Amino acid sequence: MAQTLFVVSAPSGAGKTSLVRAVVRRLNSLTVSISHTTRPQRTGETDGVDYHFIDIPTFEKMVADDLFIECATVFDHSYGTSRQWVEQQLRAGNDVVLEIDWQGAQRIRAQLGATVGIFIFPPSINELRVRLEKRAREDSDTITRRMEEAMNEMRHYREYDYLVVNDDFERAVDDITATITAVRRGKKPAQRPPPTSLLRLL
Repeated sequence: MAQTLFVVSAPSGAGKTSLVRAVVRRLNSLTVSISHTTRPQRTGETDGVDYHFIDIPTFEKMVADDLFIECATVFDHSYGTSRQWVEQQLRAGNDVVLEIDWQGAQRIRAQLGATVGIFIFPPSINELRVRLEKRAREDSDTITRRMEEAMNEMRHYREYDYLVVNDDFERAVDDITATITAVRRGKKPAQRPPPTSLLRLL
């Protein structure tokens, strides 16, 4: 059976990275892509585990050499997904998860077509702001900017195949795991709808 490329997107603060890591620990033959980025390495992050941290000239050369399957600039920093690594993983029999924004997802679909998109919602806009504020690593202007971008990100949810709400972490992990398992079996997974109050804002 052909392997699957899962594209997972979410607004900043929705818990995408933690959820994906938990799902990968549960499922066999599922691996998550590690993006290259020009963003500075944060305390607690490990090069080659969280991201491949590279400088701007290196990133620009990789773009020129067409080494990224998709790349984008988000909040003044560039991110890219290695084309060679994704192709190697798929050939090795692994399903691959890409954690990218809606723009990257559009580029992936345009190039490959056969992908499965999963969009992760926060339980509410207020909860999303609380989560961003709890990070305690950004000023209020940056949080406001991230909130504006989060709203824009969520407006693209219709472009995805499946929706997940991260209102409870373990339940959201269960939902994503069930979705991937169903796709692997050629079945349509059951879905919990996003909160109506949130969708009204979009």
